[in-house]
Amino acid sequence: MPNRREILPELLKLPAKERARLATELVQSLDESKDPDAVAAWVEELDRRAREVVSGTAKLEDWTKVRRRIERRLQSL
Repeated sequence: MPNRREILPELLKLPAKERARLATELVQSLDESKDPDAVAAWVEELDRRAREVVSGTAKLEDWTKVRRRIERRLQSL
């Protein structure tokens, strides 16, 4: 099996989207804790949020304002 020094230069030649996908898979492979209920819980949460948006009860925010708030938080780190 090739070592990191041999394969990293080749991997860095991949398109950005493929590198991002690979990075995600590598990070996920480090998570050894498997929660069998996690997927169902996320689906339930997404369904709840979607129902709130459709019914008009969700408090929506303008993306431009949200992005500015996130950027300010990141800059203060």
